[in-house]
Amino acid sequence: MPSLLIADDHPLFRQALRQAAAEALPGSSIAEAEALDQALAALAADPEIDLILLDLHMPGNHGLAGLAAIRSLFPAVGVMVVSANDDPSVVRRALDHGAVGYLPKRSDIALIGTAIEAVLSGVRWLPPGLREAVARVASRASDLSLASGLSRLTAQQFRVLALVAEGLLNKQIADRLGIQERTVKAHLTAIFERLGVRNRTQAGVILRDLEINDPSRRLDD
Repeated sequence: MPSLLIADDHPLFRQALRQAAAEALPGSSIAEAEALDQALAALAADPEIDLILLDLHMPGNHGLAGLAAIRSLFPAVGVMVVSANDDPSVVRRALDHGAVGYLPKRSDIALIGTAIEAVLSGVRWLPPGLREAVARVASRASDLSLASGLSRLTAQQFRVLALVAEGLLNKQIADRLGIQERTVKAHLTAIFERLGVRNRTQAGVILRDLEINDPSRRLDD
């Protein structure tokens, strides 16, 4: 049976997702996380996870950066984004960065179950009400280029990039990751080449560009 990870900071919504998954896939394994770091730790601890249902705006995740991290660190895991933000342009960006589906938080239990079954069967899923709107949104060239570049980074290179985006210096990155400073410099050289940037400032901006402000967050996300 499939193994799922529900990554959302709202207990009631996690419960709804768990109920829908359990009804759609009886006997499936379902784990939960309420912050991005917990989700990444769970994925690292269990290589059998098939699908993560990822909240766009949970603690530690501010938009598409968490999606990019999971796609880079755990490329075999499917990621279905869940969010109260159903702006077609945001949905298009999530798909371009590798999401296998997009689930609005207003979806009912039956629709959630349908979505989970669809993506686990290999079908990219969007709710019926969003499909035409998203199809009319052109992909951003910058997103397609970035997604391609990020997919070429190793897991360790992505970790280095994330720490650069946090503003850490090479020595600090080396200490955080337990590697030599010269290794950090070698990773940065590869990162710059694969992302088509010239320096650490440009590299750091790349991940920050994935942040998405959700105006509905204060209400129900």
